[in-house]
Amino acid sequence: MGTSPPQRSGTSPPQRSASCSAPSSPQPGTPPSQRTRVRRVASRATYDRHVIDSILDEGRVAHLAIAIDGQPYAIPTLHARVGDAVYIHGSAASRAIRNAGAPVCLTVTLLDGLVLARSAFHHSVNYRSAMVIGHAQAVADVSERLLALRAFAERLLPGRWAEVRPPSPKELKGTGVLRIALSECSAKARSGPPIDDEEDHELDVWAGVVPLRTVPGAPQPDPRLRDGIEPSLAVRALLLD
Repeated sequence: MGTSPPQRSGTSPPQRSASCSAPSSPQPGTPPSQRTRVRRVASRATYDRHVIDSILDEGRVAHLAIAIDGQPYAIPTLHARVGDAVYIHGSAASRAIRNAGAPVCLTVTLLDGLVLARSAFHHSVNYRSAMVIGHAQAVADVSERLLALRAFAERLLPGRWAEVRPPSPKELKGTGVLRIALSECSAKARSGPPIDDEEDHELDVWAGVVPLRTVPGAPQPDPRLRDGIEPSLAVRALLLD
């Protein structure tokens, strides 16, 4: 990935891939480390990279946990996976960027449904979650930083990078990018109906699952959008997805 502007083409539909081209293939069933091994309800855990990658790729928001001078922070952030790494970005003056190299924990959670039981105790949610532990390394190489920024744009909306102005040198200078290797990671998920106590099945209380999903709404144009500019191909593809 170089520094030349991306080619803009509005004639073909954007690819609906979840991430940019991966430099290598994930290894399924990677043994967990002591830090990533799930101990509570271990039957819900998996260490399959294909599953972990799918959660990272579907999630829109991650939380980055980092301790700075003994004070823990959990920072919501956009993220993008490219191959065997997850990238995050932010202002060069932000806490996370200024503490590049620090140990971090990044999590992504997808909420799939409300699990409504017959007792208050057994209420739950159906979910899929991924956790990555490692060190957030600063990305200095301009080509790799552009690759990451392209991945962020494509993660938000596939095909968007080719429709917009690429980052300027000033914007690149003011934006920090961190890379977290996917060498220690795990996933955990719950699915299915509530698990009630046997005697509670006789209660006259509705129980079951209410599925949840995120769907796009009608586009809301920028108040300063010039007349005659319609939603782009990438936006239209999202609405049809």
